[in-house]
Parts: sequence; C-alpha cells; structure tokens
Amino acid sequence: MEKIIIYTDGGSRGNPGEGAVGVVFCDVKGNVLKKYGQAIGVCTNNEAEYKALIFAFKKAKQVFGKDKIKNFDIEVRADSELLIKQMQGKYKVQDEKIGKLFLEVWNLRVELPNIFFRAIQREQNKLADAMVNQALDSSIAVQKLF
Repeated sequence: MEKIIIYTDGGSRGNPGEGAVGVVFCDVKGNVLKKYGQAIGVCTNNEAEYKALIFAFKKAKQVFGKDKIKNFDIEVRADSELLIKQMQGKYKVQDEKIGKLFLEVWNLRVELPNIFFRAIQREQNKLADAMVNQALDSSIAVQKLF
C-alpha cells in the first residue's frame, strides 16, 4: 500500500480577516510531490485550518485519482491542536461554523478509509505555512491593484 503525508495549514490576518490555506503532499521519504496555496476570503484561523483540510482531501482525489487514493495510507499533519483533536474525536465541536466544516471534512473522509491525524509543531509545518503566506501576500497585492 502506498503512503502519502499531507501537511496542512490555514491562517487569517486579523482573525477574522483575509484567509488562506496551504497544503503540501509528500512521500514517506519527505520528498515534496505537490504544494498548493490559495486565498479563501475572510475567515477565522480555525475556519482556515478546516478549509485547508477540505482543500487537501479534494485535491488528493484529483491528483491521485478517486479510486486509487482509497488504497493509500494517508497521514495528515497539522499544527492546529483544535483541528487534530477534533478529527481524532478527543475534542467536541462546539462552534456552529466549525461544525459545518467538520461535517464537510467527515463526508470527504468517508471515501478515504486509511487516514491518521498527527499534531506537529509549527516548526515542522514551515512549507505549508509558507504556502499560506504566499497566497495571502499574492491576494493582498491583487486587491491593491484596484
């Protein structure tokens, strides 16, 4: 069985403020396979973290194929304790907006049976964080043109 590691990060400048997601797909040796950053509009940091995971799952299905990805071992690594603990069932989802995002993740996750969630330190998530900041910087630069 193949294994991929997905690093996710989300952030907003202002909380709430302009937000973005960063996602990096790696193989087990740490080689970067694909990386993405995308502005997502105004949101909170926690909403951005969830939207990064949603983006990652959708993109994984596109990149690796809907049928093939079902047979992968997928390890999701993120520096958001809230996101990881909620996905592991250790923390309750209490916020209504997060609840809707949680359900969206859960529905996407059903098609990905071999998923493991791991909390990592911020220092271990630098590339995904860089993708967030790059998307935010690009988004702000585009907005200032008009």
